[in-house]
Amino acid sequence: MPFFIKTEIIREIYLKNKKNKIKETIQQHKFWVKSLKDRGLKIKSGFLVNEKREAGGGGFLIIECDSYQIAYDIVNQDPMIKNQLVEWKLHEWINVLTN
Repeated sequence: MPFFIKTEIIREIYLKNKKNKIKETIQQHKFWVKSLKDRGLKIKSGFLVNEKREAGGGGFLIIECDSYQIAYDIVNQDPMIKNQLVEWKLHEWINVLTN
């Protein structure tokens, strides 16, 4: 089954002016991911840090499902996207090794 990766960066306006909105939306996002896992979906989500473990590099989500369209439809329900908190892209990951 293919893997799909959503990459994201928090929009600048939220970093400067709306930190409470970021915290609230991230909590909604965590609940959303957990609900998908509870339904049996293979999904992981996290954020990127630098060598000092400081956040700010964005985040990504990995999902395993049958098609790009299914992945897109699922990811499009992410509270981070629905609340327009992030700029994002979705890509299919192609494994270059078979074993």
